[in-house]
Amino acid sequence: MISQKHLDTLELTQVLHLLAECAGCEDSKQLALNVAPAESLGQAVRQLNFTVDANTFSARYGYPALYRVVNCAGALKRAQLGSSLSLRELLDISLVLRSMRSLDSWRKQFMEEQSVLDGLFECLFLERSLENRLNSAIVSENELDDNASATLSDLRRKIRQAQLRVRGQLDGMIRSSTYQKYLQEPIVTMRDGRFVIPVKSEYKGEVKGLVHDTSSSGATFFIEPMGVVELNNEIRVLENKEQLEVERIIAELSALVGAFSEQIDAGYGAMVELDLCFAKSRLADRMRANIPTLTDDGVTELRRARHPLIPYEKAVPIDIAVGKDYDTLVITGPNTGGKTVAIKTLGLLTLMAMCGLLIPASSGSTVSVYSQVLADIGDEQSIEQSLSTFSSHMVNIISIVGQADECSLVLLDELGAGTDPVEGAALAVSILETLKNKGAKIAATTHYPEIKMYALETKRVENASCEFDVNTLSPTYRLLTGIPGRSNAFLISERLGLDGEIIERAKEFVSTENTRFEDVVSELETTRQQLEAERETAKRLREEAERSREEAAETAKRLEKSTEKELERARTQARQIIEETRLQAEILFEELDEIKKAKDKENFSDLLGRSKLSYRGAMRELEELSDPVSGSRTQDEYRLPRPLEKGDIVFVTTLNKEGMVLKKPEGQSVLVQAGLIKTSVPLSDVRLGPAKKEQKKRQGAAAGKSSRSGVISRGSRDVKNELDLRGLDSEQAVMELDQFIDRAVLSGLKSVCIIHGKGTGVLRTAVANRLRSHRDVASFRLGRYGEGEDGVTIAELK
Repeated sequence: MISQKHLDTLELTQVLHLLAECAGCEDSKQLALNVAPAESLGQAVRQLNFTVDANTFSARYGYPALYRVVNCAGALKRAQLGSSLSLRELLDISLVLRSMRSLDSWRKQFMEEQSVLDGLFECLFLERSLENRLNSAIVSENELDDNASATLSDLRRKIRQAQLRVRGQLDGMIRSSTYQKYLQEPIVTMRDGRFVIPVKSEYKGEVKGLVHDTSSSGATFFIEPMGVVELNNEIRVLENKEQLEVERIIAELSALVGAFSEQIDAGYGAMVELDLCFAKSRLADRMRANIPTLTDDGVTELRRARHPLIPYEKAVPIDIAVGKDYDTLVITGPNTGGKTVAIKTLGLLTLMAMCGLLIPASSGSTVSVYSQVLADIGDEQSIEQSLSTFSSHMVNIISIVGQADECSLVLLDELGAGTDPVEGAALAVSILETLKNKGAKIAATTHYPEIKMYALETKRVENASCEFDVNTLSPTYRLLTGIPGRSNAFLISERLGLDGEIIERAKEFVSTENTRFEDVVSELETTRQQLEAERETAKRLREEAERSREEAAETAKRLEKSTEKELERARTQARQIIEETRLQAEILFEELDEIKKAKDKENFSDLLGRSKLSYRGAMRELEELSDPVSGSRTQDEYRLPRPLEKGDIVFVTTLNKEGMVLKKPEGQSVLVQAGLIKTSVPLSDVRLGPAKKEQKKRQGAAAGKSSRSGVISRGSRDVKNELDLRGLDSEQAVMELDQFIDRAVLSGLKSVCIIHGKGTGVLRTAVANRLRSHRDVASFRLGRYGEGEDGVTIAELK
């Protein structure tokens, strides 16, 4: 077991006080103060696993609520022996039961997950019926609930009724004009548990009754009138019965508790241990601690370790190790540079890990479990024992040398200080050599160059130094392993203003070997700083390269998104081209129908030639539209000479046909009828044709030419009485519907069927709206059974 003296030296006791502050009840606080380092690796790992699981689950589900429970062991033991407990003790036991139930409810949040804490949770005693009985029976530590038993409820009801009768009689007396002049005050009060009235001393003979008390001045007598004596006696009898019933109920409750006293006591112990585990977790959160890897091979390696008693904002993380590449670490450097804090951090974090605590160090840190952690740190001179600083250190070191073995971690501060430097240095080297031969792992601080040289020349002994900024004359508290430190006494003195001659004279007294050694150390430090600067530059360049790579990746992502947008735009344009192609094809099909019907006419050859020319022109136009991705569609810049009006003859470039404007343009599109097709086309695809005056001539000529050519009019064609609009959008469907009705009217049909399907109802609504406003439609209705029902509309034409 590690001596309490060494635990106090490394300040573990202060850490345990912080742990106690995180606990929820007094017993767990005391348990926290008594935490001791584990004596074996298995025990240390077990304790650490408890803390790790508590921290893991609390991070996910929050900390469980633990009420301010008290230790009820004494009360439970008396209840087991048959004694009656006080209401306060029963309430405390109820609180313990409620706390255990709360912990169990918290654990049930993650029932499917295994935990080393499960053994403690299984020890919790859950007896809801006992808890409910206690809670329902007890109002406070001084009173039982009326409903604690039927008898108690009945007795208290009778007491209240008797009290009301007494007060009723006495109230009648104090309001009576006969008695008012006898009373000191018109009130009803109590003396010795009996109702009385205050009577003036001079009229005490006028009120018949029992005198229970007098005022301090003697001017008032408190008299119980004879008329209420019997009622007061009745109340007294009932109150005695009430007290007996209360005692009986408390004895019954105590017996119930006594029957479960052992289980409650065991559950309380498990709850206290669970509270300690969660206290360790809270302390880890407060210290921003991490989980170390525990071993027993003597290798301790701490990464970015911080002393837990130094505020997080002020602590400078250090990397410190022992036992892997070297067994002895010699730390040098100027005073107040952080040497002592470094070895204290090494020792304290080792003890914390052995106590099952997470440590304030980065992930990946390794801590070995030692049988002994021995420390000689600080000035322990004693006037009472006539011990100087050197003597007190030597007393501790003698004890340490006697206890140390291969399973020990030894921490020595200012080894060899306080005596002649030559002898002190020689003694320090000898002590380090002795401890090293015993197999102990050592971290020591010193100023002696002889010990630095020993570290350079001896295997498995390493130098380290606490960095010092000579420009600001202040330490940086960084620990640099592999580099011996300098005291910088001359430089600091010079910067502080000491005369240069004194410093130069002092340098003459330093031995040549020491001067040469310090020069080598200085050169090493200069080289290290240069390498550090180069490393920082390389780090900065690497970060810049990483940023450039990220920016390039971001640019690539933007280009990919832009490409996707372009492709989507091309797909949209392709869909438009397909629509335009479909319209063009429809026109060609209409012309082919007319040509077929005119094949027996004389001018059939002329019609066929014009159709071929038109077909070739349309095909050239389609070829120009066939490459939407590359955007090969090119048109000459054209602007309309004036706004379009209804009736204008225009040339539609995308259809390669002339058409007539059916109504004024809306926005950037205009509705045009080109041959048999009514379509909305962009204004950019429209070229203004002949003026209005020439339109009639063109239309008349076209009509004459058509009649002469023998082409049969639309009205004479065979027209079906059924139109299928499924698959079209609303606008296309309305255009198709208009053309269909025109053909049906010219063909003399009286009834037509429009197929729009059921679907979402959008197409059906569009058809209905158009039929409702069409001039040639007399009426319309949805289909009946056998006609297609809601999927068709039947229209009657005028």
